[in-house]
Amino acid sequence: MATIDDVRALGSELERSYPVHVRGRLKFRVKQIVYVAFSLDEAVMGFAFPKEERAAFVRGEPEKFQLPSESDMRFNWVHATLAALDPAEARELVVDAWRMVVPQKLSRAYDLAHPGGPG
Repeated sequence: MATIDDVRALGSELERSYPVHVRGRLKFRVKQIVYVAFSLDEAVMGFAFPKEERAAFVRGEPEKFQLPSESDMRFNWVHATLAALDPAEARELVVDAWRMVVPQKLSRAYDLAHPGGPG
């Protein structure tokens, strides 16, 4: 079972990433782009995810993943129930979301520095 604490440090350590609190909710940004956000109760993690892949992704594991609200469907976004994820899976989702908002050279540098993944 993953918790917000399993990914909080990672979100702060990724290059160009920084935490912000918006209306009591923790979010991680690169510049002004939010790539991970948590619900007020910290039970749900929203994260950047390719629009064209999300329907199949959610259908594959509906107990873990949900589509965003109708108003957020225009964004590259998916929701995950943190309690349904293991900590390593939650960290991997954060890194993958971060990859969507940074230049490829940063993503490649991360892979070189962390050959086993976000562990």
